[in-house]
Amino acid sequence: MRRMIAITLAACGATAAAAQLPATTPPAGRLLASNCFQCHGTDGRGDGTFERLAGKSSADIYKELREMRAENKRGDIMTIHALGYTDAQLRAIADYFSKQPR
Repeated sequence: MRRMIAITLAACGATAAAAQLPATTPPAGRLLASNCFQCHGTDGRGDGTFERLAGKSSADIYKELREMRAENKRGDIMTIHALGYTDAQLRAIADYFSKQPR
């Protein structure tokens, strides 16, 4: 019986310790921006084929995304992506890339 109590207390202690660990959250906008990684590279650094977004002005990225959405070029991949986001989400994506090192 004592052994069972000791095991139960140890398990509760481990659970409590794990619950106190700080939650690791990705930087704001990263999850939304991850859709861009396929073409623009992880964290927007690119490979030279597509525009490098890392370190670019947040205002410039946001403006370009809004323009792509407004132009609504049927079938254009960037238009399709831009149409899928709200203004707040586009801003979050732009902010994320602007904070990435060049």
